[in-house]
Amino acid sequence: MEELFLQRLWTLHQQNQLRIPTHLLCQFLNRLLQMLFPPLAEQPFKSAAALEQEATFLEQELESLLEGVQHISTFSAAETVDRFMSQLPHLHERLISDAQFILQEDPAARHIEEVMRSYPGFYGIAVYRIAHLLYQEGVPLLPRILTEYAHSRTGIDIHPGAQIDFPFCIDHGTGIVIGETTVIGKNVKLYQGVTLGALSVAKYMMDLKRHPTLEDNVIIYAGATILGGNTVIGAHSIIGGNVWLTESVPAYSRLYHRAQIKVSRSEAPEDILDFSI
Repeated sequence: MEELFLQRLWTLHQQNQLRIPTHLLCQFLNRLLQMLFPPLAEQPFKSAAALEQEATFLEQELESLLEGVQHISTFSAAETVDRFMSQLPHLHERLISDAQFILQEDPAARHIEEVMRSYPGFYGIAVYRIAHLLYQEGVPLLPRILTEYAHSRTGIDIHPGAQIDFPFCIDHGTGIVIGETTVIGKNVKLYQGVTLGALSVAKYMMDLKRHPTLEDNVIIYAGATILGGNTVIGAHSIIGGNVWLTESVPAYSRLYHRAQIKVSRSEAPEDILDFSI
């Protein structure tokens, strides 16, 4: 490479103050989940003291990670860590509720341990809830890195700013998109390929509500697209697969997309379609 180009790169590296080893952030995330949920633990803790030691390590690791982005936002790393750790009991309660709801709603699930260990929906929800706590604390960048890490592992894309009550169920999950200003109530169930998005992606809308609201006990089936910050799906509604929706519907609504499929059977050569691709 040209020496002048390398010099420009070196200047940019010197100016960069971000210190975020992504592998350490992902390691923190997975160790935290293993501490909270025994079915996820690669090795069991041998004593309560060992568990306490792990919690202390995670506190120190999180503070170090927060210090790497402290210069681009106004927050105290130490105070944020204290508040985050104090919320873990509530976080644990919510995630247990999520796992139980997934077990209740999916006839293929046999045990809550199976849900925790192997369901991408539970993993995506768990990472979102952890990232959301940091997002609420005003921590920049790290929450989005966490949810994008979960996105890469599961195909589930949940912005850490979304407000999702519990319990919440994601079944299968691949291709789900939940935007930043989405609001989701209790006992909501989403299938694969659902998009809760914005009608417009204009930059001036960044501080406005751009994404829909789902009230309690809503089910959204595979491939449905629901757009707009003023779009509200009333409680107990069911949105069928492949529905495209940009306006509100009242409680107890049933919306379905009717596709016309025509099947032609003929042994006559003149009726055979010849596609050239």
